[in-house]
Amino acid sequence: MSSPSAAPPAPNNLKRIVAASLIGTTIEWYDFFLYGSAAALVFNELFFPDSDPLVGTLLSFLTYAVGFAARPIGALVFGHYGDRLGRKKLLVLSLLMMGGATFAIGLMPTHATIGSMAPILLTVLRLVQGFALGGEWGGAVLLVSEHGDARRRGFWASWPQTGAPAGQLLATGVLALLTAVLSESAFGSWGWRVPFLLSGVLVIVGLWIRLSVDESPVFKEALKRAEARKADAPAERMPLVAVLKHHWRDVLVAMGARMAENISYYVITAFILVYATTSAGVSRQTALNAVLIASALHFAVIPAWGALSDRWGRRPVYLIGAVGVGLWMFPFFALIDTGGFGALLLAVTVGLVMHGAMYAPQAAFFSEMFATRMRYSGASIGAQFASVAAGAPAPLIATALLSDYGTSTPIALYVIAASLLTVVAILAAKETRHRDLADVSPGTEDGTGTPVTTGRTEDARAL
Repeated sequence: MSSPSAAPPAPNNLKRIVAASLIGTTIEWYDFFLYGSAAALVFNELFFPDSDPLVGTLLSFLTYAVGFAARPIGALVFGHYGDRLGRKKLLVLSLLMMGGATFAIGLMPTHATIGSMAPILLTVLRLVQGFALGGEWGGAVLLVSEHGDARRRGFWASWPQTGAPAGQLLATGVLALLTAVLSESAFGSWGWRVPFLLSGVLVIVGLWIRLSVDESPVFKEALKRAEARKADAPAERMPLVAVLKHHWRDVLVAMGARMAENISYYVITAFILVYATTSAGVSRQTALNAVLIASALHFAVIPAWGALSDRWGRRPVYLIGAVGVGLWMFPFFALIDTGGFGALLLAVTVGLVMHGAMYAPQAAFFSEMFATRMRYSGASIGAQFASVAAGAPAPLIATALLSDYGTSTPIALYVIAASLLTVVAILAAKETRHRDLADVSPGTEDGTGTPVTTGRTEDARAL
């Protein structure tokens, strides 16, 4: 294995790469979370008006979950072409698709105008959002990981991860501002459209920045090696096939690692808007303000956790988050039940700080598991397939449990069970902190007589 002390890239270039990934992921998560917040607050009335309020919320969250179902498909498609064509091209495409779908939601007629076609069109646009986001995450974190200084990879790769709380912060902030200055009737009539239409402006900014950065040097070098060996090499395998053959354990570890991270996040940031307003008697504005402030703190702690993963390792930091979020669930709901803003803010903040300990090292951790010419596919598949079982149904399951039992206890147990799954996955994983993403040492045989890796070293065959 090569030393991780290889010369780092020029600081200015790396900062530009980090900025491009961060701004792009912020925009994409803004679009995605905006839908989740709107689903909790107004979509039940606008698109499912004939249902009982809680049932309407369930149906609204169901369309929200549909976006997650499209994410694995996006991971497969974007991962395949990202490993063949490069990270940058696919990131530009994902940004355009996500922004276009979000802007279109802002123009959509509601149930009052076109009846049942409204929720159908909403679902289609949500599918496009999910498909785009399925390809976004892997490309963004790989672009930074493959450019960055190996000794500080956890820190630098954690910055695209801050796009999630930044997007949450932006989406919640815009909604909080609108609900504060508009009457409920004005917000329900036209105000909810404004944040979706703003996405068009954000996409133009993000696109300009993303087009200005260079392709990953690690990927370009692997592509050169593949081109040089084309005449003598056996037929290429699809990256997906190579991932499932040589990295299936890593895919399972990544999926398990995402259980607590994904489920806890959507319970803490999306379901809380339902629970706090319906069970704890908290106003919609108060709940939004708490998520807004906590998201700002979440943004701040992610790079700190990423830096700690460079010092302590990916696994120890991840375990802190998985155990911490499980232990926090009963106090989390107890604090919300008090109905006080301070208690609500403390509940959400501590939950998101614990979540950050999982989310921060995740980018470097998953990147280090896979070889370059199958890294986009491997990281994306592991992350996005887990989202179908984790984040997608989390608000839906939590809302259904609340409807059936009328108490938060089964919801807390649900998150604790996810935490236990993640702890098992992390304990089964190997530490990756010192792996060199550009290492070309031979590994195991792939059946063609050509050396490849199993995650510790680079794919010498350069698929």
